[in-house]
Amino acid sequence: MRHLVIAVSIAICSLLSTGCSKSITPATSATVLSVRGKVLFGNAQQNDFQPFTLKSRIHDGDTVRSSGGASLDLGLIPGALAQLSGDSEIDIQELKITKDGNDTAGGMRDRTGRIRLNRGKIIVLFIPSDGLASQFVITASELTIKPDSACLFCVRSDGTTTRVTCAKGNINVSAEAQPPITIAAGYFQEWPNKGANAVAAADDATAQIDIAESLESGERLQDEASRLPNRRPF
Repeated sequence: MRHLVIAVSIAICSLLSTGCSKSITPATSATVLSVRGKVLFGNAQQNDFQPFTLKSRIHDGDTVRSSGGASLDLGLIPGALAQLSGDSEIDIQELKITKDGNDTAGGMRDRTGRIRLNRGKIIVLFIPSDGLASQFVITASELTIKPDSACLFCVRSDGTTTRVTCAKGNINVSAEAQPPITIAAGYFQEWPNKGANAVAAADDATAQIDIAESLESGERLQDEASRLPNRRPF
């Protein structure tokens, strides 16, 4: 009997140790901060869509479509907020938060978000947390856009031409068969690439509009996220 008690004790200790050391990745979803006009989400392959409400939750694999004049503000993952403009469409490819396996600690280890802009315009506010791994990627046409620090930027795409404009911070953009470039605040670049370097927004009327709208949207996104009932750490 003594040996049985010892064996059971060892097994329990082993299970507790394993549970505390492993990380867990619970399912997560984007949070609707505000919606204006007609915006739908659902399964594009099955053409199964439903209208957004403030209680809607968007998961991996969902497609989001906005009609003309509409807009949608989202909390994608903690630290990544986005505004989808009218007549736009995005695919939610991955939303993931990895937490410490110890339930008593409840610590978040890293967070990952991947979306694709199929058409239209999206403004993104990215605010990474100190000491927390964050990976956020937007793809549009042949581009891959990765913020590596706090930044505010806008992406426009019609499926053929894609433009990236940075309002705050720096963003890294890579295109097929081209070396990656960094776009700093106050600059933009358009693909297919018309030049080797980013262009000053002061020299382009559309870029000036994108920066002005990005700054306005960034303030609204932060304000909306701060007023969430459960105060999620966006």
